[in-house]
Amino acid sequence: MDIETIKAFFTIENIMDWISEYRSFGPIPGILLPLVEAFLPFLPLVVFVTANATAFGLWFGFLFSWIGASLGALLVFLIVRRFGDRKFFQFLKRNKQVSKLTKWVDRHGFAPLFLLLCFPFTPSAVVNIVAGLSSISIAQYMLAVLTGKMVMIFTISFIGYDIISLIKHPYKAVIVLGVIFILWLVGKRIEIYINKKVEREHNSTEKRRQEESN
Repeated sequence: MDIETIKAFFTIENIMDWISEYRSFGPIPGILLPLVEAFLPFLPLVVFVTANATAFGLWFGFLFSWIGASLGALLVFLIVRRFGDRKFFQFLKRNKQVSKLTKWVDRHGFAPLFLLLCFPFTPSAVVNIVAGLSSISIAQYMLAVLTGKMVMIFTISFIGYDIISLIKHPYKAVIVLGVIFILWLVGKRIEIYINKKVEREHNSTEKRRQEESN
Protein backbone atom coordinates (compact mmCIF):
# COMPACT_ATOMS: atom_id res chain seq x y z
CA MET A 1 0.00 0.00 0.00
CA ASP A 2 1.60 3.27 -1.13
CA ILE A 3 1.29 6.73 0.43
CA GLU A 4 -1.25 7.94 -2.14
CA THR A 5 -3.55 5.00 -1.36
CA ILE A 6 -3.27 5.72 2.36
CA LYS A 7 -4.03 9.41 1.80
CA ALA A 8 -7.04 8.55 -0.38
CA PHE A 9 -8.51 6.53 2.49
CA PHE A 10 -8.45 9.47 4.90
CA THR A 11 -11.60 11.32 3.84
CA ILE A 12 -13.82 13.19 6.28
CA GLU A 13 -16.51 10.54 5.86
CA ASN A 14 -14.14 7.64 6.60
CA ILE A 15 -12.61 9.41 9.60
CA MET A 16 -16.05 10.23 11.04
CA ASP A 17 -17.10 6.59 10.60
CA TRP A 18 -13.93 5.51 12.41
CA ILE A 19 -14.54 7.99 15.24
CA SER A 20 -18.15 6.80 15.55
CA GLU A 21 -17.05 3.14 15.61
CA TYR A 22 -14.66 3.81 18.51
CA ARG A 23 -16.89 6.34 20.27
CA SER A 24 -16.81 4.18 23.41
CA PHE A 25 -13.14 5.20 23.85
CA GLY A 26 -14.23 8.82 24.39
CA PRO A 27 -11.83 11.49 23.16
CA ILE A 28 -8.95 9.06 22.47
CA PRO A 29 -9.64 8.64 18.70
CA GLY A 30 -9.96 12.41 18.28
CA ILE A 31 -6.65 12.99 20.08
CA LEU A 32 -4.81 10.05 18.50
CA LEU A 33 -5.28 11.05 14.85
CA PRO A 34 -3.60 14.52 15.07
CA LEU A 35 -0.89 13.01 17.29
CA VAL A 36 -0.02 10.36 14.69
CA GLU A 37 0.06 13.05 11.96
CA ALA A 38 3.06 14.66 13.69
CA PHE A 39 5.04 11.46 12.97
CA LEU A 40 3.47 10.82 9.54
CA PRO A 41 3.14 14.31 8.02
CA PHE A 42 1.71 13.00 4.74
CA LEU A 43 -1.56 12.35 6.62
CA PRO A 44 -4.20 15.11 6.20
CA LEU A 45 -4.33 17.09 9.45
CA VAL A 46 -7.03 19.40 8.04
CA VAL A 47 -9.30 16.38 7.49
CA PHE A 48 -8.69 15.10 11.04
CA VAL A 49 -9.45 18.47 12.62
CA THR A 50 -12.56 19.03 10.49
CA ALA A 51 -13.83 15.52 11.29
CA ASN A 52 -13.27 16.12 15.02
CA ALA A 53 -15.17 19.43 14.90
CA THR A 54 -18.05 17.74 13.06
CA ALA A 55 -18.11 14.63 15.26
CA PHE A 56 -17.55 16.20 18.69
CA GLY A 57 -18.78 19.75 18.11
CA LEU A 58 -16.69 22.90 17.66
CA TRP A 59 -15.22 23.26 21.14
CA PHE A 60 -14.60 19.62 22.06
CA GLY A 61 -13.41 18.87 18.52
CA PHE A 62 -10.97 21.78 18.74
CA LEU A 63 -9.77 20.70 22.20
CA PHE A 64 -9.11 17.08 21.20
CA SER A 65 -7.34 18.11 17.98
CA TRP A 66 -5.24 20.70 19.82
CA ILE A 67 -4.17 18.23 22.51
CA GLY A 68 -3.24 15.58 19.94
CA ALA A 69 -1.37 17.92 17.57
CA SER A 70 0.52 19.59 20.44
CA LEU A 71 1.51 16.29 22.06
CA GLY A 72 2.68 14.93 18.71
CA ALA A 73 4.79 18.03 17.97
CA LEU A 74 6.37 18.00 21.42
CA LEU A 75 7.16 14.27 21.21
CA VAL A 76 8.90 14.73 17.85
CA PHE A 77 10.82 17.69 19.24
CA LEU A 78 11.93 15.77 22.34
CA ILE A 79 12.98 12.72 20.30
CA VAL A 80 15.09 14.89 17.98
CA ARG A 81 16.55 16.79 20.95
CA ARG A 82 17.44 13.50 22.67
CA PHE A 83 18.90 11.71 19.66
CA GLY A 84 20.10 14.69 17.63
CA ASP A 85 23.70 13.50 17.73
CA ARG A 86 22.89 10.21 16.00
CA LYS A 87 23.97 9.55 12.44
CA PHE A 88 20.57 10.20 10.79
CA PHE A 89 20.14 13.61 12.42
CA GLN A 90 23.75 14.52 11.70
CA PHE A 91 22.89 14.05 8.04
CA LEU A 92 19.97 16.45 8.47
CA LYS A 93 22.20 18.97 10.24
CA ARG A 94 24.50 19.06 7.23
CA ASN A 95 21.58 19.83 4.91
CA LYS A 96 22.01 23.44 3.80
CA GLN A 97 18.34 24.41 4.18
CA VAL A 98 17.97 22.72 7.57
CA SER A 99 21.18 24.41 8.74
CA LYS A 100 19.88 27.84 7.72
CA LEU A 101 16.52 27.26 9.42
CA THR A 102 18.24 26.02 12.58
CA LYS A 103 20.42 29.14 12.79
CA TRP A 104 17.36 31.31 12.11
CA VAL A 105 15.49 29.69 14.99
CA ASP A 106 18.57 30.11 17.22
CA ARG A 107 18.59 33.84 16.46
CA HIS A 108 14.87 34.61 16.68
CA GLY A 109 13.44 32.02 19.06
CA PHE A 110 9.71 32.02 19.77
CA ALA A 111 8.24 34.53 17.32
CA PRO A 112 9.00 32.84 13.97
CA LEU A 113 8.07 29.40 15.30
CA PHE A 114 4.75 30.71 16.57
CA LEU A 115 3.94 32.30 13.22
CA LEU A 116 4.94 29.16 11.30
CA LEU A 117 2.83 26.93 13.52
CA CYS A 118 -0.20 29.20 13.12
CA PHE A 119 -0.66 28.18 9.49
CA PRO A 120 -2.12 24.75 8.63
CA PHE A 121 -0.02 24.18 5.51
CA THR A 122 3.34 24.88 7.14
CA PRO A 123 5.45 21.68 7.12
CA SER A 124 5.22 21.28 10.88
CA ALA A 125 7.32 18.10 10.82
CA VAL A 126 10.23 20.16 9.48
CA VAL A 127 9.60 22.86 12.09
CA ASN A 128 9.64 20.26 14.89
CA ILE A 129 12.89 18.69 13.66
CA VAL A 130 14.63 22.03 13.11
CA ALA A 131 13.59 23.22 16.57
CA GLY A 132 14.89 19.98 18.08
CA LEU A 133 18.26 20.49 16.39
CA SER A 134 18.43 24.14 17.45
CA SER A 135 19.38 25.53 20.86
CA ILE A 136 15.89 26.86 21.64
CA SER A 137 14.80 25.90 25.15
CA ILE A 138 12.09 23.31 25.74
CA ALA A 139 9.99 25.95 27.52
CA GLN A 140 10.13 28.31 24.53
CA TYR A 141 9.23 25.59 22.10
CA MET A 142 6.36 24.34 24.25
CA LEU A 143 5.03 27.89 24.35
CA ALA A 144 5.31 28.23 20.55
CA VAL A 145 3.61 24.87 19.97
CA LEU A 146 0.75 25.39 22.42
CA THR A 147 -0.10 28.90 21.21
CA GLY A 148 0.66 28.38 17.51
CA LYS A 149 -1.25 25.09 17.32
CA MET A 150 -4.10 26.70 19.25
CA VAL A 151 -4.54 29.34 16.57
CA MET A 152 -4.11 26.91 13.69
CA ILE A 153 -6.38 24.17 15.06
CA PHE A 154 -9.09 26.61 16.11
CA THR A 155 -9.05 28.28 12.69
CA ILE A 156 -9.49 24.94 10.90
CA SER A 157 -12.14 23.81 13.41
CA PHE A 158 -14.02 27.09 13.11
CA ILE A 159 -14.03 27.02 9.31
CA GLY A 160 -14.70 23.29 9.05
CA TYR A 161 -17.53 23.34 11.59
CA ASP A 162 -19.57 26.02 9.83
CA ILE A 163 -17.95 27.41 6.70
CA ILE A 164 -21.25 28.91 5.47
CA SER A 165 -21.56 31.00 8.62
CA LEU A 166 -18.02 32.35 8.10
CA ILE A 167 -18.90 33.46 4.57
CA LYS A 168 -22.15 35.10 5.67
CA HIS A 169 -20.54 36.82 8.68
CA PRO A 170 -17.09 38.24 7.77
CA TYR A 171 -16.69 39.71 11.26
CA LYS A 172 -15.91 36.19 12.48
CA ALA A 173 -12.81 36.15 10.26
CA VAL A 174 -11.78 39.48 11.81
CA ILE A 175 -12.15 37.94 15.28
CA VAL A 176 -9.85 35.06 14.29
CA LEU A 177 -7.19 37.52 13.07
CA GLY A 178 -7.54 39.48 16.31
CA VAL A 179 -6.99 36.32 18.37
CA ILE A 180 -3.84 35.55 16.36
CA PHE A 181 -2.43 39.00 17.11
CA ILE A 182 -3.27 38.83 20.83
CA LEU A 183 -1.71 35.37 21.22
CA TRP A 184 1.42 36.52 19.38
CA LEU A 185 1.69 39.58 21.65
CA VAL A 186 1.22 37.56 24.83
CA GLY A 187 3.66 34.90 23.62
CA LYS A 188 6.27 37.55 22.79
CA ARG A 189 6.04 39.05 26.29
CA ILE A 190 6.37 35.60 27.86
CA GLU A 191 9.41 34.95 25.67
CA ILE A 192 11.00 38.20 26.89
CA TYR A 193 10.33 37.14 30.49
CA ILE A 194 11.88 33.69 29.89
CA ASN A 195 14.94 35.21 28.19
CA LYS A 196 15.48 37.64 31.08
CA LYS A 197 15.14 34.83 33.61
CA VAL A 198 17.65 32.66 31.75
CA GLU A 199 20.03 35.63 31.45
CA ARG A 200 19.77 36.36 35.19
CA GLU A 201 20.47 32.72 36.04
CA HIS A 202 23.41 32.67 33.63
CA ASN A 203 24.88 35.88 35.10
CA SER A 204 24.37 34.53 38.62
CA THR A 205 26.19 31.30 37.73
CA GLU A 206 29.07 33.18 36.11
CA LYS A 207 29.35 35.48 39.14
CA ARG A 208 29.56 32.51 41.52
CA ARG A 209 32.24 30.90 39.36
CA GLN A 210 34.29 34.09 39.39
CA GLU A 211 33.95 34.40 43.17
CA GLU A 212 35.00 30.78 43.64
CA SER A 213 38.02 31.20 41.34
CA ASN A 214 39.11 34.27 43.32
